[in-house]
Amino acid sequence: MKKILSLCCLAVCSVGAFAQMDSLVMKYANTITAADLEKHLTILASDEYEGRETGLPGQKKAAEYISNYFASLGIAPCVDGSYYQEFPLKRIKSLGSTATVNGKDWTFMDDFFFFPGFDQTQVAGEEIVFVGFGIEDEKYSDYKNLDEADVRGKVLMVIEGEPYDKSGRSIITGTETMSQWSGDWREKRELAQRKGAAGLIVVKSGYKTYLSRVRYYLENPGMRLAYEEQRGEEVIPTFFVNTDMADALLANFKYSTDKAKARILKKGKPVSGSFPCSFQFTIDRDQENFTAENVLAFIPGSDAALRHEIVVVTAHYDHVGVQNGEVYNGADDDGSGTVTALEIAQAFKMAADQGNGPRRSVLVMTVSGEEKGLLGSEWYAEFPIFPLENTVCDLNIDMIGRIDDDHKDNEKYVYLIGSDKLSTELHAISEQANTIYTGLELDYTYNSPDDPNRFYYRSDHYNFAKNEIPVIFYFSGVHEDYHQPGDDVEKIMFEKTAEIGKLVFCTAWEVANRDKKLVVDVENEFQSK
Repeated sequence: MKKILSLCCLAVCSVGAFAQMDSLVMKYANTITAADLEKHLTILASDEYEGRETGLPGQKKAAEYISNYFASLGIAPCVDGSYYQEFPLKRIKSLGSTATVNGKDWTFMDDFFFFPGFDQTQVAGEEIVFVGFGIEDEKYSDYKNLDEADVRGKVLMVIEGEPYDKSGRSIITGTETMSQWSGDWREKRELAQRKGAAGLIVVKSGYKTYLSRVRYYLENPGMRLAYEEQRGEEVIPTFFVNTDMADALLANFKYSTDKAKARILKKGKPVSGSFPCSFQFTIDRDQENFTAENVLAFIPGSDAALRHEIVVVTAHYDHVGVQNGEVYNGADDDGSGTVTALEIAQAFKMAADQGNGPRRSVLVMTVSGEEKGLLGSEWYAEFPIFPLENTVCDLNIDMIGRIDDDHKDNEKYVYLIGSDKLSTELHAISEQANTIYTGLELDYTYNSPDDPNRFYYRSDHYNFAKNEIPVIFYFSGVHEDYHQPGDDVEKIMFEKTAEIGKLVFCTAWEVANRDKKLVVDVENEFQSK
């Protein structure tokens, strides 16, 4: 009840603040037009830009176009005389991988796969430690019966997912909502790594379905940030195996995969232990070092006491390049967000030039490397141009130019994700901006903690949220051309895109002009770690 009352009070205050500046904010919001968006996107999503794959000529052309546009607006460079924040990457190409278990050969992708985030070319041993679901929580721990010596330096094997009781409630959350352990395998890898494991094998029960989702990333060169030497980090090798290969690995253990899982679920207690197994994963790869760029437009705030605080607007301008001779232009993903960010920069710069600039500073940042694992925004969060402690929020725009099957009868909508996960104030401001200015249907379907799509974790705002910076992710949903060559300009709904752009601008305007910085008042997984 307390949270509801505080939201209502804030909403009332926000309505008054918005009403006072209604005509002024709309003067600049209305400069975000369908015609201007189409003009930019017709260029950035053309075949000439070769799908804008990170590190390749098309991405470089896009970075140049964006920086030239910022320069044409009169926005000064903010990164040592440049608009670019460069970041180092490694391009990793698999040349073939093999695996043997107790003398039997297994086939890459048919039976196992891995993401190229580690340096080892061979992972082998004569012993494996089975650790159930690979979870450690105060309500349930698969490591309960294992000492540090049982795990350190060993390859661990875990099942995906988490335990549920007989009524279908998660033992960890106490509800039907899954915990973070089910949604992101990296949680289990990070835990295993903290405990000193040498590697991790994850059993995927829905192996073929998951493989179909990630096949592109396995068949094409992968990327990662090339900064292990600066961070002192390197992830442990992690392999995903189907149940047939898993049972071969478990041949000398007391339980098969299914029996171990069934026992855990029946008893509500962990099953763990080491067992002999002769195994070897061999990885043959080629690596290349290169750089990519985030492109930044910084509009200084007008209030000397507040201009050190930054409101960030992000969109990723990279896409997936050329595949099998076809250009994947990425008009919606995320050309639509990129061109909207350009027009938001233009609107704020015009306001500043006319003496009506926001009190706080605004950073409009188009990032690259998103399609390869949110790499550009991760680099910015690690090495920010402006201190993260001064960053008020991130409003992230990714795919807002189309409609999905659930909104065929109403194109005036947008999915909002994350608006209430760190700051109730930001959520209320967003709601009121929409009520006063745009009147879109705000759909929170994907904001649910148990959203199986995990969209909250899949775009650049996530690297800000991890640092306890309030975020909103603006999104129109997936469609038949998602990551397909048919994601072209002629299918973009520019009027719809412009309306969402106005909502982002009006929300940013209010946040940038408030007397006080947004308060982080929601406890979540980032604060509890």
